[in-house]
Amino acid sequence: MKTPGAKKWDGKEKTADEFNEIARNIFAPVYPVIARQAIECCGFDRGFCIDAGCGPGHLALALASISGFTIDALDMSQDMLACAKKNIQNAGMSERIHPVHGDVHALSYDDCSVDLVISRGSVFFWEAPDRAFAEIYRVLKPGGRTFIGGGFGTPELKAAITAKMNDPSFGEKVRGNLGHEKQRELRICMKDARIRDYEIRRDASGFWIVMRK
Repeated sequence: MKTPGAKKWDGKEKTADEFNEIARNIFAPVYPVIARQAIECCGFDRGFCIDAGCGPGHLALALASISGFTIDALDMSQDMLACAKKNIQNAGMSERIHPVHGDVHALSYDDCSVDLVISRGSVFFWEAPDRAFAEIYRVLKPGGRTFIGGGFGTPELKAAITAKMNDPSFGEKVRGNLGHEKQRELRICMKDARIRDYEIRRDASGFWIVMRK
């Protein structure tokens, strides 16, 4: 039986607390780099942002620390949101980042109401990426952007984290998630969602889906 709020990261089911510890102790250097990349990509650092599938909230915290965004840290798992809330409170960011229980496949936001949607790693858990992409595009404001994918920031960080995880199944999962076949699958999902104005930015550390509206 699957534990509520658990996810498979390295091939084994992780509770929210275990997921949080890995994110905090191993993945920590990645989030500030990705936050900077998101700002450089979208070209603005103010407005309303959703971190879709936020998990324990580390990317939202990194983005808030270098920008003026107000951020909804959204996740389906109440256990993940409990971790995120604690992390946000400990960082003194409760006025800027708001944990929100929600489903990326059915977002409870008005049309054209969001400036930026970020997400790292969550897309690989979405049951229907085409529906999620359509919802994300719906809520984007004109001029809005997305930064959705599974990058590690830099190839060096990717190599260091893979070494620290010290688990062959983790490396296999990363290769599958960030491989060209997965990218082709997501392009098909974008086509099914009828989204044309986007690009997939790829480098040796992963890829990011950048929608424009």
